[in-house]
Amino acid sequence: MTTQPPSAHSYTGSGGLDDDTTPLAAEARDHVELARRVEATAELSRPTSTRIFVVANQKGGVGKTTTTVNVAAALAAKGLRVLVIDLDPQGNASTALDIEHSEGTPGTYEALVEGTALDRLVSPCPDFPALTVLPASIDLAGAEIELVSLVARETRLDRALQAHLEERERAGDRIDYVLIDCPPSLGLLTINALVAAREVLIPIQCEYYALEGLGQLVRNIELVRAHLNPRLDITTILLTMFDGRTRLSAGVAEEVRRHFGDKVLATAIPRSVRISEAPSYQQSVLTYDPSSSGALSYLEAAREISEAAAPVKES
Repeated sequence: MTTQPPSAHSYTGSGGLDDDTTPLAAEARDHVELARRVEATAELSRPTSTRIFVVANQKGGVGKTTTTVNVAAALAAKGLRVLVIDLDPQGNASTALDIEHSEGTPGTYEALVEGTALDRLVSPCPDFPALTVLPASIDLAGAEIELVSLVARETRLDRALQAHLEERERAGDRIDYVLIDCPPSLGLLTINALVAAREVLIPIQCEYYALEGLGQLVRNIELVRAHLNPRLDITTILLTMFDGRTRLSAGVAEEVRRHFGDKVLATAIPRSVRISEAPSYQQSVLTYDPSSSGALSYLEAAREISEAAAPVKES
């Protein structure tokens, strides 16, 4: 059972009744306001064409998989057709979405190395009928080596994905969003994701080391854009593990916003036990605790993403 936050008028003075200046009261007000905004948005508008995001950051532990899973769930919950591609051999995105991905389960490995069509590999998410998943098993760990000797090794995911998207559109079931979850490294798996994507979503943890390596990530994206995928663009920055009560989180958020401007979503994902607990129950936070600040924040972030225009680039 979810414990609701106390009313903003539950305290006074320096902690007593009617004092609305405490951090807890401010947090309660923010939660109520966020819940109102989310409730006011019944459905999200479909994009004019499929938007393909790669969720990337070379630094581990910043919330890449959590962001992929929960943004995808939020978009699907608001009436959009979504495909998640799990490109991490650990298969954490598959776990969180309750998709079978034990060793030998057909998935991303077969699509990349063997050229199997995606329609034979994707599975529906039990919690969200509009969400399908291309799972990753431990077999994918060997794909980096096997891809080296294959023809057009950097574009194999792109070709498989485009064929799948065209097939779904011909069948009258166009996919609105694709989110690709990457491993925390710049190997051939991540290169395939960057070549297949059109937009980059970078989750940035609001902690001291968050900005380390970010410059290198941006340079790597620029290299991929220059040599392999001119349509790629960094469009979305999402602040994660944000704690508004600390100067550190506020400082990191300010620095990121100063550098990336309006690419940074107004919504920041709070540090939340509920978000961390949800995958252990093979759920997104939206089904694990729908009224939590984490679930509401991801729903609001999904709304922001859907309202932002996709970049227009010549192929």
